[in-house]
Amino acid sequence: MRYVPHPSPLHAARPAVAAAFCLALGACPFIVVHPVVVGALALIVLGCGAACGVGRELLRVARWTIPLTLLIVVVNAIVVRDGLTVVWRFGDVPVLGQIDITLEALVYGLAFGLRLLVVALAFALLTAAVDPDAMLRGMRRLSLRSALAATLSTRLVPVLARDARRMADAQRCRAGVEPSRLTLMRAVTSGALDRALDLAATLDLRGYAHARRPPRSHRPWSRHDVAFSVSAAAMLGLSIAAAAAGTARFGTYPELHAAPIGGALAVSGALALSALLPFADRRGVG
Repeated sequence: MRYVPHPSPLHAARPAVAAAFCLALGACPFIVVHPVVVGALALIVLGCGAACGVGRELLRVARWTIPLTLLIVVVNAIVVRDGLTVVWRFGDVPVLGQIDITLEALVYGLAFGLRLLVVALAFALLTAAVDPDAMLRGMRRLSLRSALAATLSTRLVPVLARDARRMADAQRCRAGVEPSRLTLMRAVTSGALDRALDLAATLDLRGYAHARRPPRSHRPWSRHDVAFSVSAAAMLGLSIAAAAAGTARFGTYPELHAAPIGGALAVSGALALSALLPFADRRGVG
C-alpha cells in the first residue's frame, strides 16, 4: 500500500482532517457492534475508496484480510467454550479436550472478523488517500526532529529494498554456491549504516541539527476541510447515540440477542449518508 494522488474531495482536504475522517470510520465498528452495521461500514469504506479513486487498492487489502477473518471464525469456534446452542460436537480431542462448536462462538468470531476488516480498510484508505509527506510537515511544530526522522525513514525504506534486490541479482550472477539470505541481510544492513552516517553528516552541514521550530501556518479552512470534519463528528456522534439508545445493540453470550434489524438498518443508512455526502462536492479538486 502507498499513497495514490488523485483529484478527489478527500485528497483535497488537509491531511489532519482526512486522517481524522479515516480514523472515525475505523472507530465506529467498536462503538456499534451490530453485524448489520459493521457490514454496512465495510461497504461504506469501500464506497469512500471508490469515490477517491483508490477502490482497487482497498479491494486488494480486503482480499488479504478476508482469509484472516475466516481464520478468526474457525479459531474462536474451536477455542471458546461459551454459548448454549451447540451446532456440532467433535467429542473428546487429545490435548484440546471436549470440543463443542456453538452458534454463539461462530457468530462472535464472524462479528469480530468483520470489525477487523473495517479497521483494515479504514487504515488502507488513510494510507492511499492521505499524503504522508503533508502529514509529517504538519508534525514539524510538535517535534521537528521526529518529523524529520520519520520522513527520512519512509524515504529510505524503498531505497534499501532496491539495494537488496540489486545485491540479490548480482549474487545470482556469480558462479558457485548461491550465498545465504543471512549474507544478503548483513550486506544490506552494513550499507544502511554507511548510508545513515553519510546522511547524518550531510544534514548536520546543512543546519538541520540546530533547526528551529517553523512558524505557524495560517492556511484557511476549505469547504472540504469543514465537510469531512463535520462528517467525522457526525459518524462518531451517531454511533455513540445508537450505542447509548440500544438501537443497534448486539450480544452473543450466553445466547444471541440483538435489537430489531430495522434500527440497525436505520443507523447504517445514517452512517452511509454522513460518510459519503462530502464526496458529492467536487469543486476545487482538479
